[in-house]
Amino acid sequence: MTQAAVVDVHLTSDHATRSLRADARRGLTADPKWLPPKWFYDARGSDLFEQITQLPEYYPTRAEREVLQRRADEIAAQTGARSLVELGSGSSEKTRLLLDALHGRSGEHGNLSEFVPLDVSEAALREAVAVIVADYPGLRVHGVVGDFTEHLDRLPGAAPRLVAFLGGTIGNLLPGERAPFLSSVRGVLDDGEWLLLGTDLVKSPDVLVPAYDDSAGVTAEFNRNVLHVLNRELGADFDVDAFSHVARWNAEQEWVEMRLRATRGMRVRLPEIDLEVDFAKGEELRTEISAKFRRERVEVELAAAGFALASWWTDPDDRFAVSLARAR
Repeated sequence: MTQAAVVDVHLTSDHATRSLRADARRGLTADPKWLPPKWFYDARGSDLFEQITQLPEYYPTRAEREVLQRRADEIAAQTGARSLVELGSGSSEKTRLLLDALHGRSGEHGNLSEFVPLDVSEAALREAVAVIVADYPGLRVHGVVGDFTEHLDRLPGAAPRLVAFLGGTIGNLLPGERAPFLSSVRGVLDDGEWLLLGTDLVKSPDVLVPAYDDSAGVTAEFNRNVLHVLNRELGADFDVDAFSHVARWNAEQEWVEMRLRATRGMRVRLPEIDLEVDFAKGEELRTEISAKFRRERVEVELAAAGFALASWWTDPDDRFAVSLARAR
């Protein structure tokens, strides 16, 4: 029998608008200018990113999926999780690999009774929840509309819980942001509960950079999509075609940077936040960092937050790692 899902909403209806206005003002008045990558993901941006995951140059999604395909039953056996909490919810194949193993579909270790997906988009969350409820009868689904930087203390779930933060998304956080985030995850877990973390690994720039600058130009369109979002939501008058896509490897920081470079001087008006911004020809706006990791860094950052690394798995080509860490 299929049961109804519960969805808790912890964001106000104007949360996205207020957040975008604050981020745009803070980032566009900074020197150098920047915007957070979360504003790529309107409906068009999400479709473009889905296309990116299918590109031959973009290995992270495939590599992480390979790890989970091989290790999901092991994760279930090791954690004995009764609740799976997913930060950045989905009904994707990776989510299903975990659900199948933890719920007992693909092996003998399933103890899972509840799935708790969290996402900032209520529409996306409700759509994902409906699919999971239909496909996993008997599994309680308790969705949470919230921000993983603000609402971790609102997460339900029976112990032992397994919190999954996959896709290499942690690489979008600056080092000064990663530490408090990991500490906040630890803060909501009891001793002995678990964190499953996906991290892209340091490798040759010859592999890394094309993953963010594909030959078909899909990532370039994805990058420029943030300007479409500002034009639509803030009444801005960005000439989107006057910005070129830039992806470069920062060897010192060990991250890939995505930027938009102005091909001419211009003044941009954002009437919804009463702001005018000048761009010089050649000036760059940073739209994303994607940090790459070594095992030592992951282990140190987890330990600083109160986790002990229990298992470290990579794909056969050592491109991507999935870490299982235990709260201590």
